[in-house]
Amino acid sequence: MNEAQNASPKESLIEFPCDFPIKVMGKTHPEFAQTIAMVIRTFDGSFDDAAIEMRPSSGGNYTGLTVSVRATSQAHLDDIYRALTGHPMVKIVL
Repeated sequence: MNEAQNASPKESLIEFPCDFPIKVMGKTHPEFAQTIAMVIRTFDGSFDDAAIEMRPSSGGNYTGLTVSVRATSQAHLDDIYRALTGHPMVKIVL
């Protein structure tokens, strides 16, 4: 068995708290970035819209966002991912 198989499921390679980049993809919509910022603010009240990088897809049908969130724990990060993946405007979260 290697070390990864022996590691406790509660161990994390990420040290918290940390600024963590999350990539979010969705259909192009004028309020996509603002909506994602509102979702993030439910978990991080000090989230700043300036922490969002936005890129349109080559065809312009989709928008990719990179949002840098302040994660305080693995559970906090997991909650953010769940909220984003469950949002109807979101197609993919990485």
